[in-house]
Amino acid sequence: MSDRIEITGLFGFGYHGLFDDERENGQGFLVDAILNLDLSKASKSDLLEDTINYSAVADLIRAQIIGPPVSLIEKLAAQIGDAILSEFPKVDSVRITVHKPDAPVAVKVKDLAVTIIRSR
Repeated sequence: MSDRIEITGLFGFGYHGLFDDERENGQGFLVDAILNLDLSKASKSDLLEDTINYSAVADLIRAQIIGPPVSLIEKLAAQIGDAILSEFPKVDSVRITVHKPDAPVAVKVKDLAVTIIRSR
């Protein structure tokens, strides 16, 4: 299927990470989400009920970012993907990328990110 909805660069401040400093001070996270679904009906009807509400998807993603902390962004990405599939049955598969630009690594990096793909 080639139909998809993309949300790019959704920001949230969270407390995810392995280190005490990350858990105490938090940091910004960015999430990109690609949702694959059939948009043919919505493209003809022009009705919200024939697609998904991207505002609700964005709220769900942000809630995961600001929610209870996890140690790994791999887990955060999977939680986001699983939540989208659970909440929005029209979505066939998701590709979630969690960016952690201020990750505590020993070398200078522009970004550090993890991508997961989940499907029904």
